[in-house]
Amino acid sequence: MTLIHDAQREIGAGQLLPARAAELLLELTALMGNVNDEIRLADHAYAVVLVEHLERHEAAARAKIRAETSAEYWRRREARDTKELVQEMVRSLKYFLRSSEEEMRLSR
Repeated sequence: MTLIHDAQREIGAGQLLPARAAELLLELTALMGNVNDEIRLADHAYAVVLVEHLERHEAAARAKIRAETSAEYWRRREARDTKELVQEMVRSLKYFLRSSEEEMRLSR
């Protein structure tokens, strides 16, 4: 998570050179697999909590609300939000690199 937030700050600072953007793109793309692994684990942990609440309470809505107050739900949300953040940074870096490449091509 720290690597992702460090990359986010670096991208947001606005002083990115194309070579560094390419490095960050590779790093973030590689981290996507780790993020997906965390999502799978977090989804499973949340599902276990949800099933426990469903077995204890008759109303599915009440069980879902109780499960959504758990640490497992928070972990699940954080993992999904992290994936969305990484995907957006990857898109932004790709756009930045394409723009830089086009700018260099036109300046020749």
